[in-house]
Order: sequence, then structure tokens, then C-alpha cells
Amino acid sequence: MLIIADAHIPFLVEAVRNEWPQVTIIPMKPEEIDASAVRDADVLVVRTRTKVNEALLAGSRVRLVCTATIGFDHIDTAYCDAQHIRWMSCPGCNARAVCDYIEEALDETVSSHIIPFHSLSNLTIGIVGVGHVGTKVAEMAERKGYKVLLNDPPKGIGVSLDEIARNSDIVTFHVPLTGVQNTDSSAQTLYPTYHLCDERFLDKCRPHALIINAARGGVVDEKALMRSGHPYIFDTWEDEPSINPEVLQHAFRASMHIAGYSVEGKRNASQMCLDTIAETFGLSKIDISSYRYNGRTNIAEHSHGPWLAAVTAELKADPASFESLRKNYPLR
Repeated sequence: MLIIADAHIPFLVEAVRNEWPQVTIIPMKPEEIDASAVRDADVLVVRTRTKVNEALLAGSRVRLVCTATIGFDHIDTAYCDAQHIRWMSCPGCNARAVCDYIEEALDETVSSHIIPFHSLSNLTIGIVGVGHVGTKVAEMAERKGYKVLLNDPPKGIGVSLDEIARNSDIVTFHVPLTGVQNTDSSAQTLYPTYHLCDERFLDKCRPHALIINAARGGVVDEKALMRSGHPYIFDTWEDEPSINPEVLQHAFRASMHIAGYSVEGKRNASQMCLDTIAETFGLSKIDISSYRYNGRTNIAEHSHGPWLAAVTAELKADPASFESLRKNYPLR
């Protein structure tokens, strides 16, 4: 049995080599994972940088695709389903880390006075998408004294998107990317989120409302947002990693798709992938809770001052370094 895996997924290779001697696992850089590399693989474990579609999988023996991420818009799920290739993502794996990122973003916003907030008790935050992440963000915001408005039509939760726009001082998005234009039909949905935050939405927002996107880049129409004059914080961008430098420079805070980058989140994702592989192929279950993370962490770094401001400065100084900064970001 052969597993091809993104080399940037921690714990995975070590666990397979320690616990499943009958399985071969080959770690590869995302740019190395192509049709020839996966042709003889039974399992493919990726992150968002690998586009999993017919071009990659046709003619291979891949039976299972795991993405060690919450989102799965990089997987052509319709093709996988049609070819009887099982696929899975890791919902909730890094929800705590993303919530911590949003909390830091809020704290730096309030302390900077970039928006004319009079007092914390008067602030209203609109949370669009109330899944694993949105739920934690709502709990955090309530704990900090914000008035919370929720919007999640597929779940029948909360108020309308128009009400979110009209009544929120801060709007944060935590939805999957669906309804993408010019893509396969599997991305279409009853509740499309592509450019959910568009010119129409922004026109309804309060004049100084802050927009936060730590979901998927295409959820926000970046050019419309920049034209609107609203302050914004982005962790996810359209056309990553080749992000728009003008959009970057106008951001109040900016990072390179690392909101969910924590040791806990990475461990959770790897565990979920390993569990699915074991179930699918009848292998013994592996518990990686005791495995140590051997990479760099910046826990001490984050205990001193506004760390998101430091990340922003580094990215703005060299927008072309987006991908290398992301790959080398020390986990929280």
C-alpha cells in the first residue's frame, strides 16, 4: 500500500512509518505532487495547495483523498464521487487556532483606534457562518462583551445578511467557498459564498465597519472592498499565493493563510486523516496524542505584544514571499 503525502503535514509520516510497517509513505513538496507521482498511490494526503481533479487522478489507483484542512474547495468532489474515490476533509481541526487569530485581530483593532469605537460594550460583531469556527468566535466575542449577530442560512441560524451589514461594527466570515464561477458543478450550492461580501453587501455596511476574512479568499470581492474604503483584515486571499499587492498594502492587518496554524490544529488534522485511512483499509488505529512536534513554535513570541502587526509588516515588506513565509511560519 502506498501513501503520497504533502511533506508539510506534521506527525503523519512519522506515525505511518512507526505504526504501519506494511505501508509505504512518500512525503513530497506540493509542487511535486503531479499525475506521475500519484499514479501508483492508494492514498493521497494533501493541503490546499494541491488541486485534486481529473488531471491529477485520471489513470491512478488512488482510492482515498484526505485533505488535512477544513476547506475542500481544492478537491473536485464531483469527479471523485463519479470515480468512487472516497474523499474527506477535517472540519473543526483548527477551529480553536482560528478563533485565537480572530481574538488577536479584534484586540489589535480596538487598541489601535482605527475605527471610532466608543466602548467595547457598544460593539456589535456579525459572524457569517456558524460552524466549528464561527461558534467558537461567537463564544469568545460574547465573553469579551461584544453584542453578537449570527448568520447561517443553511443551518437556519441567525439574522439575514442584510441585517448583519446594517447593524455590525465588525463582520467576520467563517464559511466554505462554494458557488465559484467558471468551475465544475460540484462547487455549486443552494447557498453560494463566492463574493458573498460584494459591492452590494458593502454598500449596506456601516461606514467604518471592519471586514475580517479568515475563511477562503473568494468569499470577499477584494477589489470592491478596497474601493469601499472599509478597513479590513485578511488571512485568506483571492489567487493565493499570487496575492494582489495593492489589496495587501491597504489592509489594516494581513497574514499569509496561517490563522489556523497551531500545533493542536495540525495534530487534529493528521489524526483525522490517519483515522480515515485506518477505517478505509482495515488498518490498526494510530494515536498520535503523545507525538511531539519537532518544528519551530512561536509561543514565546506571541506572548509579547501585537504579533499580528508584526506578521503584517513582514508580509507587506515582501508580498512575493507569501508562500515561503507561510511554509516557514512557526506554529502557535
